[in-house]
Amino acid sequence: MAVVWLIIIGAAAGFLATRLMRVEAGVVPTILIGIAGALIGGVLIRAILTVTGILGGLIGAVLGALLLLWLWQTYLDRK
Repeated sequence: MAVVWLIIIGAAAGFLATRLMRVEAGVVPTILIGIAGALIGGVLIRAILTVTGILGGLIGAVLGALLLLWLWQTYLDRK
């Protein structure tokens, strides 16, 4: 059940992160970035700050998604 919750949180985090960084991305990349960000951010937040609960997971997921979007824009999305 934790994985399903992480996917839901990740999808929301991807949406929030793309809006905060003003990135135009499709639905699938947004969700995938959010899920990956949720995994990265969730682990980082829990490991560093030992924050638990839904709010901590959401904050970590958004931070992780923001990091991934920044890396994507900086290194992978060369136009």
